[in-house]
Amino acid sequence: MARFAGYADRDVIEQEMPWQARDVPQTMHRYMASVASRHGARPAVTFQLLSGPKAPAETLTWAQFHQQTTQAANLFRALGVGPSDVVAYLLPNCLEAAVTLIGGTIAGIANPINPLLDAEQIAAILRETGAKVLVTLKAFPKTDVPQKAARAVALAPNVKTVLEVDLNRYLTPPKSWIVPFLRPKVSVAHSARVLDFAKELAKRPTTLAFDDPEVDRVAAYFHTGGTTGMPKVAQHKVSGMVYNGWLGHRLLFTEQDNVICPLPLFHVFACHVILMAMISSGAHVVFPTPQGYRGDGVFDNFWKLIERWKITFVITVPTAISALMQRPVNADVSSIKTAFSGSSPLPIELYRRFEKATGVTIVEGYGLTEATCLVSINPIDGIKKIGSVGIPFPYCEVKILRKTPEGVQECETDTVGEICVANPGVFAGSTYTETDKNHDLFHRDIYLRTGDLGRMDGDGYLWITGRAKDLIIRGGHNIDPAEIEEALAGHEAVAMVGAIGQPDAFAGELPCAYVELVAGSDCTVETLMEHARQNVRERAAQPKYIEIIPEMPKTAVGKVFKPDLRRRAISRVYDDALKAAGVGARVAEVVEDKKRGLVARIARGDAREDDTVGHVLGEFTNAWEWAD
Repeated sequence: MARFAGYADRDVIEQEMPWQARDVPQTMHRYMASVASRHGARPAVTFQLLSGPKAPAETLTWAQFHQQTTQAANLFRALGVGPSDVVAYLLPNCLEAAVTLIGGTIAGIANPINPLLDAEQIAAILRETGAKVLVTLKAFPKTDVPQKAARAVALAPNVKTVLEVDLNRYLTPPKSWIVPFLRPKVSVAHSARVLDFAKELAKRPTTLAFDDPEVDRVAAYFHTGGTTGMPKVAQHKVSGMVYNGWLGHRLLFTEQDNVICPLPLFHVFACHVILMAMISSGAHVVFPTPQGYRGDGVFDNFWKLIERWKITFVITVPTAISALMQRPVNADVSSIKTAFSGSSPLPIELYRRFEKATGVTIVEGYGLTEATCLVSINPIDGIKKIGSVGIPFPYCEVKILRKTPEGVQECETDTVGEICVANPGVFAGSTYTETDKNHDLFHRDIYLRTGDLGRMDGDGYLWITGRAKDLIIRGGHNIDPAEIEEALAGHEAVAMVGAIGQPDAFAGELPCAYVELVAGSDCTVETLMEHARQNVRERAAQPKYIEIIPEMPKTAVGKVFKPDLRRRAISRVYDDALKAAGVGARVAEVVEDKKRGLVARIARGDAREDDTVGHVLGEFTNAWEWAD
């Protein structure tokens, strides 16, 4: 298999095997049938409930996975789900989540929902998509997902059937005997009928019981971002999902690969980049614990899980890499070929530490829910530019555009503008289910405006320098600052508020807020923090830092000027980190660089401390340089 080494290989790939070729099925059921016919006896998907390297695990072969997804499709169709109807699922990682995703796309439209959302947000998504069926958990210790699901269904009368998945089946005695006595009660009533997923699945035939016309249609709804506000719902067509899978097979995986993916099966990274690539290639994916990287003991046992499953590819994100680097590499990890990181920028120092500790190179990529996912990647065997997100994938066109008095123009090399994308994953004109959300979302009705700012260098590598949107990205989760601002603005002492993401060495960004008080107020930061805790619904969105300032920086029309707030935050966070490291260097200023965005200029203390300064500031994604 030729690896993606640069533009030369990219051109060859496009010429030799267009992804729309006849051997790439255009319905999800035929896609599954193809991999089952080629690799039926090989392992497809593995799940282990507990994180221990010897904990029980269950594996489906490709033949079994194909049979179960077919049964699921037949079940959903019997429950009234047609090609334009929706099967939602509110599940942690488990085999049933993967089966529901694929079965849902075969029968109708699958709609994964983030279990970390609150019940009202979940209900809003269920109503927006018109979901007829919800697959969720049966009451189980240490999770509130069933309670959330019940409250959400009570607020979404369009849901007619709830199918419950019992995680107890993954346990062995004596733990499996104890769970029935520890199940919490779900007291919220709703009108939907409740059925057992496993029992209903077993009743259905393993061959498709309905016609499967080869029509490219919407097969999945994925809500954007996640922890605050009403998420927008993006539409994904079969062609876009197959395209993402084809890329993974053509450029990364073969049936000999074992991939560990502790990322959630409600996110496009796990669903479209990984699971679809497994279907295309016949590779094997391992999902450890229901909560993935958040699961008990996953970080402590991670390297031993690598050894257990002979993992060749690690799927990760910067926050997980940071946590792993705080633990010794205590197992044989020589099977790993590559680690693939996405969701948020990777600090250079963290990249280097991982490579030194494991001998494994990290490849950074870029994608977004609105594009079904994949956009670009650093070449696997070619030149990697650390800090960039690589070169566009085959059949993906990226333009850097900016508005000028003469209209929208394409930027020259190394000039920052808005990243705009056209590829088979972009559903041009109809990205979101709500028509008004698609207004002004496309350039020339083709190129998706991502809201990210970036530049293309002379070699065709893409560099992300900031966001046209104000989203705060905390560990890959998108937080709308407007929710924080609205909550704080509701306090009688607050005149103006601006919420931004401040740099964080672990999460990439953390929410913080700057507040201007009404004249004469003596309100304190502690009072505002408590107000935020009470009024910002999601814990992840609650500001970690609030500062009262005499006057908010404003634009000419009186809006909060957030670049100045970001400069303040970078200076404060970097100075605190340098002080904690015991060095004398400090931030002299934060300047805007046309290629790198906001850059901290550092005044030296003692030149002998330069290496320490580089190590400390290399933990952050924002650029820095010496002031002298």
